[in-house]
Amino acid sequence: MDLGLNGKIAIITGGSDGIGKAAASSLASEGAKVAIVGRTQSKLDAAVADIKAESGGTVIGIAADVSVESDVQAMVAKVVDEFGGVDILVNNAGTSSATTLEKMTDEDLEVDFGIKIYGAIYCARAVLPHLKASGSGAIVNTTTPGGKAARPGTQPTSLSRSAGISLTKSWAGELAEHNIRVNTICVGVLKSGQHRTRWEGLNAKDPNYSLEDHWASFSGGVPLGRIGEAKEAGDVICFLASGRASYVTGTAINVDGGSAPVV
Repeated sequence: MDLGLNGKIAIITGGSDGIGKAAASSLASEGAKVAIVGRTQSKLDAAVADIKAESGGTVIGIAADVSVESDVQAMVAKVVDEFGGVDILVNNAGTSSATTLEKMTDEDLEVDFGIKIYGAIYCARAVLPHLKASGSGAIVNTTTPGGKAARPGTQPTSLSRSAGISLTKSWAGELAEHNIRVNTICVGVLKSGQHRTRWEGLNAKDPNYSLEDHWASFSGGVPLGRIGEAKEAGDVICFLASGRASYVTGTAINVDGGSAPVV
């Protein structure tokens, strides 16, 4: 299926690993020109090499901290200078942070919201003139099912993800007149860099605890019986960003193997 993405220009935050990297590969494979964004240039350079090898597409990496608006503005300017515009924004930056009300600190809130909410707002604000000029712009936000139905002890991530879902719906209504579609994927547990890092710590204590053991430990609460692959989320992002999803906006799609308690 031709998704109609050839020549489209995409920015993906949190693009050096996991979902962001997978989405970049999917988009580049469909002919989009992709800029991946992260805080560490060396990681971005390695990811760019991997994505180019897998997709054969056009990819660049730009270091920026999305929680700093001046960084975001400079990043978008570089993308526009390199590619000539922006058609697609994927707000994917962020990691999981979970604690309780009693243990949650102001710093926990500031860091989480700085990356996931302020970062998404700064990026959307900076690319908006270019999305309007595109005539068929798309924003895809990465959130979680916890933003719809929070479990105990999942703050501040469930809180910021709920805000991300709310922004998605608001922006979809506000930007529809410019034919800019806004959607979010609510991602469950997937194989990711942060989970591999946790496994490395556990494996150091118990060398018999394999990576496959680690992945299997997540599968118990998933109806499909397994942990997801980053590519499975990346492909959904690619579809939502494409013209094949031209009548899909303002929606939150669970990509979680059926584990969410809500639709």
